[in-house]
Amino acid sequence: MQPNHIGDVSFWYADIGLPQTRRPALAADTTADVAIIGAGFTGLWTAYYLKKANPGLNVLVIEKEFAGFGASGRNGGWCMGTFAWNHEAYAKATSRAAVLEMVKELETTVPEIIRVCAQEGIDADIIPSEELMIATNPAQLARMHESIAHHKLWGNAHRVRELTPAEVKQRISAPNVLGAMVVSGMARIQPAKLVRGLAEACERMGVRIAEGCEVLSYDKGEIRTPKAVVKAPIILRCTEGFTATLPGHKREWLPLNSAQIATVPLPPEVWEKIGWHGHELIGDMNNAYCYCQRTREGRITVGARGVPYRYASQMDKNGEPDAETIRRLTEILHTHFPEAANYPIDHAWCGVIAVPRDWCATVGLDRATGLGWAGGYVGTGVSTANLAGRTLADLALGRDTAIARFPWVNRRVRQWEPEPFRWFGVHLMYKLLRIADKRESKLGIPPSKFAAFGNWLTGRH
Repeated sequence: MQPNHIGDVSFWYADIGLPQTRRPALAADTTADVAIIGAGFTGLWTAYYLKKANPGLNVLVIEKEFAGFGASGRNGGWCMGTFAWNHEAYAKATSRAAVLEMVKELETTVPEIIRVCAQEGIDADIIPSEELMIATNPAQLARMHESIAHHKLWGNAHRVRELTPAEVKQRISAPNVLGAMVVSGMARIQPAKLVRGLAEACERMGVRIAEGCEVLSYDKGEIRTPKAVVKAPIILRCTEGFTATLPGHKREWLPLNSAQIATVPLPPEVWEKIGWHGHELIGDMNNAYCYCQRTREGRITVGARGVPYRYASQMDKNGEPDAETIRRLTEILHTHFPEAANYPIDHAWCGVIAVPRDWCATVGLDRATGLGWAGGYVGTGVSTANLAGRTLADLALGRDTAIARFPWVNRRVRQWEPEPFRWFGVHLMYKLLRIADKRESKLGIPPSKFAAFGNWLTGRH
């Protein structure tokens, strides 16, 4: 059965309505102290903290579509505050102590976002909660124990714990659960509400936002758009998964596709069977993992990679996923929440996240050119973008702060391979992950070497 709605950017905009009008595009040449490309979470948080630090600063944000059109208005609503990349890779380039300090600072992003929302009057359906990662076969249980140990090794011992099947059942009714990992200090959000509210808060502070304004090219001190040239000594690229659409950046970050579905609101008697009263962020320990939330009005959203990558870094059309992706997501929904199987899927949508070649996020500013960037969050941008925005603001203002010296600052990695190699590599990786999951589920075998080879193939850790 097909969903009632496909695309239309995302369900989150169906919930609150797409913008009826666009902020005006640039119609004449202009100047700025800091020009930001991209009006998603990263660009808007950067603008917000720049104006907080210096209210007189001339800050301009340039957006091709509308504020929050990309991943910021399409994601799963997981505000996590966790270090989601390869700890060892950062530690090797800096130190273990530096990575632990960044882990600690990332934890503060969740309460900081909640604080700003309260201060700025942003209603984003925020509920402080926890991540609940369930294991449903022995291989997943082994992977869960490894993940718990890894969290404890890298500064999260106070946030992570294991639940028994009986303890999981007290929270949520899901089939075949052998255990679960809980990570505290997170929050569930409605992402489109958050990005829209943040854009409005920035405007109240005096930030200019130009929408429907494509960046044709940019270089030291200058951005070119269809009808205007912007002169600015500091130019910050905050385009995340859409970075590949900019001239000269096609292979810098791979735009990895992620898709979601949302059910119709489920009736109270179904929720009595499911539980989930704590609004935990629920995922599983599959190699090709999923991410789910219970929404404000009682829907279940389910997200996963689906068909992971479009040839030559192509973008989706208005958030429209393919039929096979919708089928896979529906299968995940019915596997974990069989009580929802009798209710229709109301919406399906997709978007892209940015993946560097080493799967590690970066923030940076080249002092010689004034060109900066942030992104490559690999799916954890809701909270990470807050720290990235604070970091970019400090770098742009020349402030020598602790966060401006974190291990991800000015980190550079090699580009992705040309086509068809990157398409083949990414698709093979996810095919191997799905094969591994099927073997682990059906045969009850230890964690599969198929997954290890798939991850090695593309540099994923």
